[in-house]
Formats: sequence, structure tokens, C-alpha cells
Amino acid sequence: MSTIEVKKIVKAIETSDGAGVKLKRSIGTPELDFIDPFLMLDEFGSENKEDYIAGFPSHPHRGIETVTYMLNGEFRHEDSSGNKGDLGPGGVQWMTAAGGIIHSEMPIMKEGKLHGFQLWVNMPAKYKMNKPSYQNIEPKEIPEFKDQEKKIKIIAGKYQNKIGPVKGISVDPIYIDVELEKDKIFNFTIPSSHNAFIYLVTGEIKIGNKKHDQLQDSNLVCLQNGNDLNVCANKKSKFLIIAGRPIGEAIARGGPFVMNTKQEIIRAIQDYHSGNFVQK
Repeated sequence: MSTIEVKKIVKAIETSDGAGVKLKRSIGTPELDFIDPFLMLDEFGSENKEDYIAGFPSHPHRGIETVTYMLNGEFRHEDSSGNKGDLGPGGVQWMTAAGGIIHSEMPIMKEGKLHGFQLWVNMPAKYKMNKPSYQNIEPKEIPEFKDQEKKIKIIAGKYQNKIGPVKGISVDPIYIDVELEKDKIFNFTIPSSHNAFIYLVTGEIKIGNKKHDQLQDSNLVCLQNGNDLNVCANKKSKFLIIAGRPIGEAIARGGPFVMNTKQEIIRAIQDYHSGNFVQK
């Protein structure tokens, strides 16, 4: 078993998206364009309703999967396939846009704390024009492992004998939420075939055996490929571990569309404006 070490540390940048929702972006920036198969990672969070109340009105996607994980607050999802769902604390929505979907994510709450994440996952070319699909995962469906040292929520992948509810995703993702007490160590096995990263939400952690720069809130850590991940909490910490099998194909971006060629992006834009975009 090879120990996984830190490859690169990226500080999330402050930006906005949707109708002006303030957020921190760590993947999909000039410093870190993507980690195959992951195209974007945003952390949104504020107790000021003006930072989130306008939400994410109706907008299209093609060629990707969007994963929204909520820690605090509540959003309502609606899309052109007829799906509707409320996303509250601890819930996950995994939307496979594939050939084309138009959706909105709007806050239900009028005030209070909003905190969550959105991850964009690329799709292989052979699946990009498939029929869209949607998984609405309630908190009670997400298995937990808990002892005196840690609390683990398994959204996708496996920890101990517990398996996450997200299934049928081509890149074989791992997505787990870890809360680790001070001075405790978390060990986790990741397939060497997968690209992986850690997003530190709060706290301070040490990864692997080699010395690295200090890791604190809102840091994303690109990990070297390996098998054995060891994380030590210098103080009580919360972090996400996300991994997936790389696709290794050309990436062409056009706002909410991610395809393999510029011509496919042009086609997506034409389809959207001509009313032929939505794939039922």
C-alpha cells in the first residue's frame, strides 16, 4: 500500500454565480481548471440572506452531473424532466444533466444560515447525450459511521461495511464527509486508479507523512495517486474526501455546457436557443 501525499494546495477564491449567490470556488479557477473527472467545486455559505436569497433561477446544463450537498438551509429543485425536490440539511441531489436539462435551485428559507457545496462531475463522451436522470437523497438514506474519534457520512463509495446510496455513476465516485476530533487519525483506502482531493471545511489537518504547508478552512488539497490516505486533525476538523476515475478525454467548456469539442458546444447553444435542448 502506497501512502497518499499532498500534491497541491489551493485556496478557494470568492466569487458569485446564479443570480448573485456569493460562494468560494476551488475547482474551475485559473489556478485549478479541473481534476479529471471533476470540473468545478463551489462552497456557498452565509448567514446574510442577501448573499443567497436570489438563488439559482432556471438555467441549462449538458454533458455533466451536478451534485449539491447541503449542510444548513434549504433549497427547492425543479427541472424540465418534471423532477421536484426539497434539499435540506444533510441531503444530497445528484443530477445527471446528460443530453440536456433546465433546472432551478432556489432557497426556500427567507433568512438564517445557508451552507453547502456544489460539485460538477464530467461524463464520458459516450454518455453525454443520454437521457437525464436525478437522485434525491434524504439524510436518513446516507449511512453514518460514528465512534469517539470521528463521524463519517458516506454519500458515495464505501467505508467499513457501509455503502453510500449514490449508484450508477460512470466514474465510480467516492464522496464522504468526515468530522475528526483533535489529535485523531483517519485512515481511508482510495483506489490508485482514482484522482482524489480533500476539501477542508473547518479546522486544521495534516495529510500523509511528508511535511506540507498549513491546511486551514476553505483549502482544497489535490492528492497524489496512491492507496492509503492518512489524515490527522491538529484541531477538531471537518472535511470532504472526493475521488473518481479519470475519463481522459478532451474537455470543451461553454458556461453550463461541457462537451468534448467546440462544435458540440455550439450545437448545445443552438439547441437551447431553438427550443430543441431538453432531452426527455
